[in-house]
Amino acid sequence: MMKLGKKGFTLVEIMIVVAIIALLAAIAIPNLLRARHNANESAAVATLRTISTAEESYRAAQNPNTYGTLALLGAGGLPYIDATLVTGTKQGYTFTITALTVNTYTCTAVPVTAGTTGTRTFSVNQTGVIMDVTNGLPVT
Repeated sequence: MMKLGKKGFTLVEIMIVVAIIALLAAIAIPNLLRARHNANESAAVATLRTISTAEESYRAAQNPNTYGTLALLGAGGLPYIDATLVTGTKQGYTFTITALTVNTYTCTAVPVTAGTTGTRTFSVNQTGVIMDVTNGLPVT
């Protein structure tokens, strides 16, 4: 005689497993998105530091009284910034250099998609201090 045994899972057991996986996903996905958001903001601040250094190097080497645009900083045989940054967009932020005068410049980093790629807007000028434009405080 053959003995009949239970094989497989019941519908209730499968539903419990799916509910547990959905709960874990509901907890993990927002944290993952927030980590990406924070990484983009940190990269924007680091890029502004790079631009500030490049501006001072450009001013010292090219013309002692002039700061450069992103195109000028990326041009030439030895560019001061990389080709990706010359386009003005890098890691979810758009970078623009404005208020370019003889002795001053302002570079601003704005999120490409506010709330998704970043929340805060940052800027740096000839003083080298990176500011959080959103609340007006220096970034440390």
